[in-house]
Amino acid sequence: MSSVRNAEIIAIGSELLTPLRSDTNSLHITRRLNEVGIEVRRKTVVGDALDDLTDAVAGAMARADLVITMGGLGPTEDDRTREAVGRATGRSFVRSEEWVDSMKDRFARAGRSLGENNLRQADILEGAELLTNPKGTAPGQWLPGRCSILMLPGPPRELKPLFDGEGMARIAPLAAGTGRVLTRILRITGMTESHADSLVGPIYRDLVNPSVTILSSPGSIELHLRAVGEGVRTAEELIAGVEAQFREKLGERVYGTDDESLETVVARMLLAAKQTIATAESCTGGLLAGRLTEIPGSSNYFLRGFVCYTNESKVDELGVPAELIAAHGAVSADVAGSMGAGARRIAAADLGVSITGIAGPTGGSAEKPVGLVYISVADRAGVVTTENRFPGERGVVRFQATQRALDMIRMRLMEGSG
Repeated sequence: MSSVRNAEIIAIGSELLTPLRSDTNSLHITRRLNEVGIEVRRKTVVGDALDDLTDAVAGAMARADLVITMGGLGPTEDDRTREAVGRATGRSFVRSEEWVDSMKDRFARAGRSLGENNLRQADILEGAELLTNPKGTAPGQWLPGRCSILMLPGPPRELKPLFDGEGMARIAPLAAGTGRVLTRILRITGMTESHADSLVGPIYRDLVNPSVTILSSPGSIELHLRAVGEGVRTAEELIAGVEAQFREKLGERVYGTDDESLETVVARMLLAAKQTIATAESCTGGLLAGRLTEIPGSSNYFLRGFVCYTNESKVDELGVPAELIAAHGAVSADVAGSMGAGARRIAAADLGVSITGIAGPTGGSAEKPVGLVYISVADRAGVVTTENRFPGERGVVRFQATQRALDMIRMRLMEGSG
């Protein structure tokens, strides 16, 4: 077997070529391969047609040291990965009676009988090693060689433990002696992509190692730093120097790293400060409360959430004065402040956060256009309200509003005013 320096990933399934499904498995695999110094140079998404699959596997084998296929190992007629890899490698199959018995036991425990179509999941390529799948009936397969092939089932709950265990146990030793690839993501909010790039662009413009990519999504900017070193420590040092310069330029706009979401960061800060929170939402319809309670242990800081779409509900549930709404309208700084203060008072929380606005696509006017959103944070120090103009369709406006609200909570907690 050859040492492995680079890899290609093939995501298999016609559904991945539609808007209904997207591939997330390759992100996990790429991260794990980078940890041992293997660079992923290409990812291919291919449908279930046998000729297309065979061409994809053969092409990847000609270029890469390692090919990883994801999906197409199930029991149905459109699961053709085994056959495609067999054709590309010129190998036939051997049925694993041991895996047949394993499937029979699994089905019996579920009170079902093993169907004839399931038997094809026990067909193993000649020379390949069966990799036990504890979460499903489709085993993985490992075929070592000049270009080694790892075949994995598609469902993430099956793929990830199988890859992290059996897969990496075979791949990692082949990567011994190669460099290490390390990636760090800095997550930024409260500024545009162009603004962020104007600050950090002069730092990374001529860098080769680490390389830097800036990505934008609604309400958030990501800076991806990717370094290659002889070892993990060298790669970390390469990233650390550039990261420190980025943080100096961006300051408190950097809210997290790698997989950290803004709600995760806010939850950690609320717990550390022993602060509680209540929300009052109009145009976001509970989306902010949903993000805050997505975190395990959220009952330690989240007390109550109000969804008040109508003027009457704002008056009845939050105590917003009817004359305030009459004078300024439901979408206004005054009403947002009253909503936040009301949520804090009624829930007896340390912080009350409110959102009121026009998410669209209708309801806007010249004076109050679609995308106008007022957000307030009320605490014992008073009420802070911001006026925001969010671009995009309804879902994007709603998400950006919750992102801005979470960032305002973060900033208030950083100030220690809760």
